[in-house]
Amino acid sequence: MFRVMLVEDDARLAELVAEYLNAYEFSVDVVTRGDTAVEAFKANPADVVVLDLMLPGLDGMVVCRHLREISEVPILILTAREDSYDEVSGLEQGADDFVNKPVQPRVLLARLRALLRRAQNKAVDGQELTFGALTITTSERSVSWRGQPCVLSNTEYKLLLVLAESAGHVLSRDALLKKMRGIEFDGLDRSIDNCISKLRRKFDDLESEKIKTVWGEGYLFSPSAWH
Repeated sequence: MFRVMLVEDDARLAELVAEYLNAYEFSVDVVTRGDTAVEAFKANPADVVVLDLMLPGLDGMVVCRHLREISEVPILILTAREDSYDEVSGLEQGADDFVNKPVQPRVLLARLRALLRRAQNKAVDGQELTFGALTITTSERSVSWRGQPCVLSNTEYKLLLVLAESAGHVLSRDALLKKMRGIEFDGLDRSIDNCISKLRRKFDDLESEKIKTVWGEGYLFSPSAWH
């Protein structure tokens, strides 16, 4: 049985969702405030989190970021807000999926099962990637650079891992966004470029030798330049 933490202040909706998921062998813990969600998770860690955005006490975006800082638990944002900015922002904060209300219960169930499968596959596929002085240990979500731990944000880690897994191959912005967030490049999103700049600073890559820019095509992780 999987444990779900449902962070939702609409009591009726929370009751309906919990009742439906319980019928499919999910155990649901309901949290009604944003400012108690992180502590509730620490006390009773869940296998997956369903998170509303408009919460009393603390906004759901902030809750998402705090949860991601302490856990790799799959997070599904479920909200009535329809601004595409919220979707991009939620994924940027570390959410794994984004669903607008109202949602059919069977659709929510399918999304949760997909997130859990992905999480289980990630656990099974834990690996260590080494390029010169750089080591990425996926099972621990850790990065070592020149023998020292390197602290990366969730987005920085995901981007570095995607690039490293395709070392020696050019990845377009569109391909990077799809692999990281499941969305397409709209021609305006500069988050990938900004994150590349941050990675270059952290890995002493001011000459862009480790993460190369291939003009008109995208970015290339050079496997031989991490010395």
